[in-house]
Amino acid sequence: MANDTRTTPRTPEELREHLLESQYGARIMAATQRSLSGAMRRFGLDLVAHPARTLRATADLAMREATVTAHAASRLMGADPKPLVEASAGDRRFTDRGWQENPFLHQLREGYLVWAEWWRENLEKSGLGPTDRLRARFALNNGLDMMSPSILPMVNPAVIKEAIDTGGLSWLRGMRTMAEDMVGNNGRPGQVDSSGFELGRNLAATPGRVVYRNRLIELIAYEPQTEKVHEIPVLACPPWINKYYIFDLAPGRSWLEYIVQNGFTVFVMSYRNPDASMASLTMDDYLVDGVLAAMDQVQRLTGAPRVNLIALCIGGTYAVLAAAHLAAKGQADRLGCVTLTNTLVDFSEPGDLGVFADEGTVRHLEEAMKRKGYFEASQMASTFDWLRGNDLIWNYVVSNWHMGRKPPSFDILAWNADSTNMPATMHIQYLKSLYLENRLSRPGAFTIAGTPIDLSRVRTPFYVLGAEADHITLWKGTYRTTQLLRGEMRYVLTNSGHIAGPLNPPGSPKSVHWTNDALPADPDRWRAGATRHEGSWWVDWVGWLSARSGATVTPPVLPSGEPAPGRYVRNQTGPEFAPPPRPRPPAAATRRSPRRAGTQPAPAPAAPAR
Repeated sequence: MANDTRTTPRTPEELREHLLESQYGARIMAATQRSLSGAMRRFGLDLVAHPARTLRATADLAMREATVTAHAASRLMGADPKPLVEASAGDRRFTDRGWQENPFLHQLREGYLVWAEWWRENLEKSGLGPTDRLRARFALNNGLDMMSPSILPMVNPAVIKEAIDTGGLSWLRGMRTMAEDMVGNNGRPGQVDSSGFELGRNLAATPGRVVYRNRLIELIAYEPQTEKVHEIPVLACPPWINKYYIFDLAPGRSWLEYIVQNGFTVFVMSYRNPDASMASLTMDDYLVDGVLAAMDQVQRLTGAPRVNLIALCIGGTYAVLAAAHLAAKGQADRLGCVTLTNTLVDFSEPGDLGVFADEGTVRHLEEAMKRKGYFEASQMASTFDWLRGNDLIWNYVVSNWHMGRKPPSFDILAWNADSTNMPATMHIQYLKSLYLENRLSRPGAFTIAGTPIDLSRVRTPFYVLGAEADHITLWKGTYRTTQLLRGEMRYVLTNSGHIAGPLNPPGSPKSVHWTNDALPADPDRWRAGATRHEGSWWVDWVGWLSARSGATVTPPVLPSGEPAPGRYVRNQTGPEFAPPPRPRPPAAATRRSPRRAGTQPAPAPAAPAR
C-alpha cells in the first residue's frame, strides 16, 4: 500500500517476531501514547493552515471514491476492473475469497484501502518535521487499522463462515473469551496460551541451583554436563526488562543449555522484579549489585582468574559498562571476553524507539513513575501493540473474539508475556543518559560507580552480534560498537529479529549468518564483503569462545542451594546470602561425555544385562 512504511508479517513466525519486538520496545522505553497524540494534533493543524491544499486533496478523494463506486457497478455487470489500490503484500486481513468475489465486499475493501492511502499521502505531503512525521505516521496507521472493515464481525466473510460451520458455537466461544480478556487481560485479546508452560519443567528447565542472592539479583549456577569444562566460566547478563530465561527457553532451544553441554561452567543473573522499595536504585546499583557482584561470586565459587560475559540487549550495555569500569580501575584482567547480542552502545540511531526518545515523553514518564516508584509492566505492554494494531491487536480480536479460536501456544511468547516492572530512578537515568544524550559514546561524558567511562580504553576481546531484521537495535547501530572499543573484535550478522535472532539453535533450516574479518567504519562496506553461512551463528560463536576460555579442567564443586529457576523469576523474595568458601574438589568425578559444538550430547551407556 502506498506510503505505508511498516513491514507486514507474512507468516505466523514473522507475526510472532513483530509481537516480540513491539512489546520489548515498549518495555525499554516504558512508552506512552502522549507524544503520538501531540504529533497528530499538529498534523490536523497543518491541514487547517493550508485550506487550498486540503480542498484539492478532498476533491481528489471524492473522485477516487466515485471511481470505486463505478468499479462496483461494473462488477455487478460481470466486468473485472483493476482496483485503484491493492493491499500490501502479506496483509492477511482480506485473504478470504469473499473480499475478492463478492461485489459489495470488494467495494467495501477497495473504498477502505483508497481512503487509507489518501490519509497517508496527505501526511507525507504535510509540513511536519521528521520527528513529528514519524510519530504521526505511527498514530495514523494505528487509527486506520482500527477502522478496517475486516474487524466488523457481521461483514468479515471468514467470521461468518466460521459461525456457519460451527453452528454459532464460534461466536459463543468468542464472547466467553472476550469476557475473560476484559476481566483478566486489561481488555486486550490474549496473544498466547501460556497454560501449557511451567517454569522449571518446560521453561527455564536447565538443571541448576541458586548460589547467591542480594537485594537485586539471584545468581544461578548450572550443573555441569561434561566430564571436563573450560577453566574460564561464563556469566550471562540478561536485560532487566524481562525475566532471565530468555537465555534458558525450552529444552533444545536454550542458549544456556547449549553452552553447558559444550563444556562450560555457566552462571546467570536473575533480576528481582522491581517494586516500590526499589524506587531509588540507580544505574550504579545495577552495576555494583548486579554484574560486578555476580562476577565476584563466580570467581569466588570457581577460583577462576577471569570470567567471560555473554549478554543480550540492555544486558549487553551493562556488560560494556562493566568492561569499561574494570579497565578504568586497572582490573581488566578479570574479564576474559565479552559477547554482545543485539546491543546498542552508540544510541544515535535507536530504531523504532526513536518515536518515544524525546525529552517531553521521558519527563512525562518520570512524573508517572514518581507516584509508584516504578512503572507497571501491564501499562507498557499495550502501547507498541497499538502501533502495529493490525497485526498485534485486531488480528487477535478477529481470531479470538469473533471466531472463537485460541491464541497460539509458543514458548517464546509465554516468556514475553511474563514481563517485569521498571524501577523509577534507574530507568529514567538510563533513558536520559543513553537514549536522549548518548553519553556512553563520548569519552568521559558518562560516569558510573564513580568511574568516568572511556570505551577507547577497553581492550577485552568482544564478539558482537547483530540481527538484520531487528527494529529495536538496528544492526548498523550494533555495528558501531566495533568502532568504539579497541580490543580484539569479531562482528557477526544473523537473520531474523531482536529476540529470534540470538535464539538460534543449530538445526533450524532458516538460519543464516554472515561473517567478515575486516571491520571498516562503514557497516555497508562490511556487509558487502561478508560471507554468507547457512546454519546457526551459535556454532561459530562457541568455537570462538572455546579458544578464549582456557584449558579444560574438572568442574568446580558448587555449594548446595535452592533449585533453579529460583524465587526472583517467580516474583517472590527470599533472604540474602552469599556462598561459603569454595570447597576442595573431590579426587574423581563422574560426568557425562563432552560433545562437539553443534552435536547432541552422547547418550548414557546402557545398563549391563542381569
